[in-house]
Amino acid sequence: MTAFGWQPIYARRADRMKASEIRELLKLLERPGIISFAGGIPDPELFPAAAAAQAYGTALAIEAGASAALQYSVSEGYGPLRHWIADHMAAHGVRASADNILITSGSQQGLDFLGKLLLTPGDTALVTAPSYLGALQAFSAYEPRYDTIRPEQSNRTPASYADAAAKEAPGALVKFAYVVPDFANPTGETLSQAARSRLLDLAAELDVPVLEDSAYSALRFEADDVPSLQALDLSRCGSLNRSRVVYLGTFSKTVAPGLRIGWICASRAVIGRLVLIKQASDLNVSVINQMVMHQLVDKGAHAQLIAKARAHYRPKRDAMLVSLRTQMPSAVTWTKPQGGFFVWVTLPEAVSGYSLLSRAVEETKVAFVPGAAFFHDGSGANTIRLSYSLPKPAMIEAGISRIAALLR
Repeated sequence: MTAFGWQPIYARRADRMKASEIRELLKLLERPGIISFAGGIPDPELFPAAAAAQAYGTALAIEAGASAALQYSVSEGYGPLRHWIADHMAAHGVRASADNILITSGSQQGLDFLGKLLLTPGDTALVTAPSYLGALQAFSAYEPRYDTIRPEQSNRTPASYADAAAKEAPGALVKFAYVVPDFANPTGETLSQAARSRLLDLAAELDVPVLEDSAYSALRFEADDVPSLQALDLSRCGSLNRSRVVYLGTFSKTVAPGLRIGWICASRAVIGRLVLIKQASDLNVSVINQMVMHQLVDKGAHAQLIAKARAHYRPKRDAMLVSLRTQMPSAVTWTKPQGGFFVWVTLPEAVSGYSLLSRAVEETKVAFVPGAAFFHDGSGANTIRLSYSLPKPAMIEAGISRIAALLR
């Protein structure tokens, strides 16, 4: 008897679902001796394990607390944590209430929900090139067309984006612009305030929302903060409930990714729609994890965790930049991030990031991510992404030296 053939039964969107090259490369961490610049993984040395253990114990210590911690709950999220996040947003220029907050299973779930809410097959999503691979994966399931935005230097008109979208299919529209404005994954670059204003102007002309992915914004090592897109938009429209910006936040980079706690801050109208998607998806984020996260960040603890993370990651960033400057051939260029986890490297035109990775892993036991994975159109063959978040400075120096030797 032959096996059942699943392929003809899959929905059309299944063909657009691709494995994350980053998640696959994480398997290399299991190999002995590998120096990995591949995953943008928070360093476990920073995880507040003892505080988390105490917080779980507190949540389960009394019967009433345990009953709530282990029970179903409202889809919007744990009330005290939503109020804490609203206050956190207000401290960064966004006057929000708990009704403007939805707790998600990491900001990745928020990206999936927004793709589901906003995209009809054939609609256009405006993204940077390169762009965060996880966002492209989340959006691609809903069959969009992609077009490229370059907020720092583009001279394209809003009409050119609308016209290109309309040519795709009858009734197809530009639906949103997506950016990682601070220490972007994958480039490490930060949008200037002027570029943020231009992006808001473009969105206003097209009358579309802006999805602001702020996973790394707290990890600034130097220079002054730049206001968030949402804060800038509120200065224009006066109220979060009138804003076109949807803000995606997460505790994964500042506290611990394993708790899977992120959030969306947006107008109540958008949050109301997203709650319906949440109800149909997983009902609610783990209540006990939300309670624990609230204890981990409350009463000034989050600021202490951020300060510790900045002090921990900055020497790693510095080690990578010094190693690149002293080791790399002159034809290689790279970004100089002021925070976050990543450096983006551009190789000579004839050098393939994929080919270099293959040789680097087999010959020198160094791993990184080929840059083409971050381009919606498959370009960027001669680029790579390096993450300095996990290895120690000495390992960073050794790994860069090995890559440079291969290139030479």
